[in-house]
Amino acid sequence: MSEPIIQVEGLSFRYPDGNLALNNVSFKIAPNEKVALVGPNGGGKSTLLLHLNGVLTSSTGKITINGLSLAEENLGKIRAWVGLVFQNPDDQLFSPRVRQDVAFGPLHMGLSEAEVQRRVDQALATVGIQSYADRISHHLSVGEKKRVAMATVLSMDAKILVLDEPSAGLDPRGRRNLIDMLRGFDQHTMIISTHDMRLAYELCPHTIVLDHGCIAADGPTSDILLNQELMEQHGLECP
Repeated sequence: MSEPIIQVEGLSFRYPDGNLALNNVSFKIAPNEKVALVGPNGGGKSTLLLHLNGVLTSSTGKITINGLSLAEENLGKIRAWVGLVFQNPDDQLFSPRVRQDVAFGPLHMGLSEAEVQRRVDQALATVGIQSYADRISHHLSVGEKKRVAMATVLSMDAKILVLDEPSAGLDPRGRRNLIDMLRGFDQHTMIISTHDMRLAYELCPHTIVLDHGCIAADGPTSDILLNQELMEQHGLECP
C-alpha cells in the first residue's frame, strides 16, 4: 500500500460568522486515485477543496500533501502540486488570449521563455485544444473555457487536480467529452466535487460523502452511490 498523496486529519473550520463548515474531517487519498466528493449544498465540499492548497487555513487539524505539511513554508510547492479548477471558468480566466492565461502561472515561477512555451503547448495538447492558443478566452463556449481553466493548472505541472463541479453548465456532448478527457488523466490524482452522480459513478472508484461538515461515508463508489438509503439520507440520488 503506497503512502497517501493527500492525508487530512481532524480538520475543522469555522467561518467568522460562526458557521461550522468542517467538523473533524479525516481521510486519505492514494496517488493517482480519482475520488468523488459528494454531498448536499452547504455540506462543506467547497470549503474543504479550498483547504487543499491553502486558500483557506485552519488551526484545527492537519493536512499533508505529498509528504509535506500544509504550512506557510511549504505553500509555494503545494500550490504548484495542487491545481484547483473552479466551477465557473470565468473566475479563473482573466487574460485576453488563451495562451496568456495558460502561461500566467509558469511565468511567475521564473521559468525560461522556452520552458514556459513548452508547458503551455503541452497543457493545451493534454486538454485537446492546442489550436486555441491565440483565441480570445471569453469568446469560447463553457466547455472550451473549462478546458482552458484546466490547462492553466496543468501548465504549473500540477499532480493533483481538484475540480469543483466540472460538468456544471455543460450540454450532454460537452459532458461526455469532459468525462472521456478526465478518464485519460491516469498520471494525476483527482478530487472531483460534484452533484453529477453519473459522472462520479463512471469516473471515480472512490467516493467521500460530506454532509453538515462531517464525513458521512468514505469507500468504494459502487457501495456508496448504489446505497439508496444512504443517498436519500444525505439529499442525494443514486446514479
